[in-house]
Amino acid sequence: MDKASLRLALMTGRRHLPPALQKIDEELFLRVANARSPFFDSTLPKLSRAANKSRLWMAAAAVLSATSGRKGRSAAARGLTSVAITSAIINGPVKLAFRRHRPDSRPVPSIRRLLRAPVSSSFPSGHTASAAAFATAAALEFPPAALPLGVLATGVGVSRVYTGVHYPLDVAAGAAIGAGVAVAVHRRGRARAEQLAGARIKSVRTLASKPARGGVITVNSSAGPATATDPRKEIRAALPEARLLDVDGDITEVLRREGGKHTSFVGAAGGDGSATAAAEIALELGVPLAVFPAGTLNHFAHDLGIDDVSDALTAIEQSRVGRVDAASIAGRLFLNTASIGLYPEIVDERERLEDRIGKWPALAVALGRVLRRSEPIRLEIDGRRMSVWSIFIGNGRYEPRGFAPVRRVALDDGVLDVRVLRADREFPRIGALVSGTAVGRAPAFEAWTTDRVHIKSLAGPLRLAHDGETFEGQEEFVIEKMQKPLEVFIPEPA
Repeated sequence: MDKASLRLALMTGRRHLPPALQKIDEELFLRVANARSPFFDSTLPKLSRAANKSRLWMAAAAVLSATSGRKGRSAAARGLTSVAITSAIINGPVKLAFRRHRPDSRPVPSIRRLLRAPVSSSFPSGHTASAAAFATAAALEFPPAALPLGVLATGVGVSRVYTGVHYPLDVAAGAAIGAGVAVAVHRRGRARAEQLAGARIKSVRTLASKPARGGVITVNSSAGPATATDPRKEIRAALPEARLLDVDGDITEVLRREGGKHTSFVGAAGGDGSATAAAEIALELGVPLAVFPAGTLNHFAHDLGIDDVSDALTAIEQSRVGRVDAASIAGRLFLNTASIGLYPEIVDERERLEDRIGKWPALAVALGRVLRRSEPIRLEIDGRRMSVWSIFIGNGRYEPRGFAPVRRVALDDGVLDVRVLRADREFPRIGALVSGTAVGRAPAFEAWTTDRVHIKSLAGPLRLAHDGETFEGQEEFVIEKMQKPLEVFIPEPA
């Protein structure tokens, strides 16, 4: 087999696999297609149809929830979450990138052909990916379910070849992607539990006076999901003397205008972008920051041990503040992460689509479009020339290693966590996004910690991102830790 041709196919989304691999796959398909088994003829087509639209896995989730207590409910939730993410990846970027024709089903006996043959790309198998995702995620959470769910998932995968709608390689790839997503969801769940306890902050103090009087809090009405609870009522009840400002625009300008030297603290009810904008003014005024999680992800709030608005109000009532690091990219402050390359492109594309089709569908479409059309960026990083797909910069060391970090241990460790996915070494873009932490072992991946990085573009100004917001950067800029720490309200650990 020509390995270079296979790598090229994986990187570019070529319509056909290398001839040698295609031939092996077709021969295996014909062997299965010509197999004879009355038992399989009567069961596998039914199993394949039962897995349509993930109905089989929704039923399995219902059974787990009803019969296996808290662990079963948790396994069901993790399983369905993994199925949803896998479906978005498979039916969005992956099938768009790998446009493979369905196999010729004529050798398959008519008794076991599906009534409605699928017309989407054959590679990879979405049914198998969802099956592997649910079975793996549920089994990791609730091991007694591993055997029955494993048998069901294997049956679904075999049925897709047996009924003539997929090649064996389609099924193998789908299973690998689904299982990989499930493992990532499981790790993220464990990290999330640790994150809710808050990252470590060494320097903590109690303010001499209660800060409620004179505080100013912005409320970003456009942040968070449409079903989220409005935080205004709860904040007004607990902090009647604080000023609440409804802002759906430039938060920093509003706070500069409304803050003033007598402001005792600056607060932001919104997502990470709102917190970052308010942090800039808190640093300018030399007052603490109060973070009210009212966005979609709220990474910074969770790192502080603030899971909801009541946690933030408790921290203010306790007058307890901690010192955390702030960083900047091209002069723009960030609290969590900054990015160059693929991520800013994906965010821009998603924002163009989300008003029409919703945020998460827009993300799936944006991912597919960017992966197909993106080009490497030629840079000098601290004087080293390289071609890169993407650069991640964390404000503090993140875990785990790889290009899918999920949590910070400390918010004041004094370092930037720099991770680079190089384009001048062999590794596919899609592989980077699908494999997540596994990319940390690829030759195209580099990582190091520092307190300052100098970036020079060799192909014009760059599009940059900080804490989920994008902006037009310069050709040459610095990413660095800021000298002045940020004080932020944090609650007593539970």
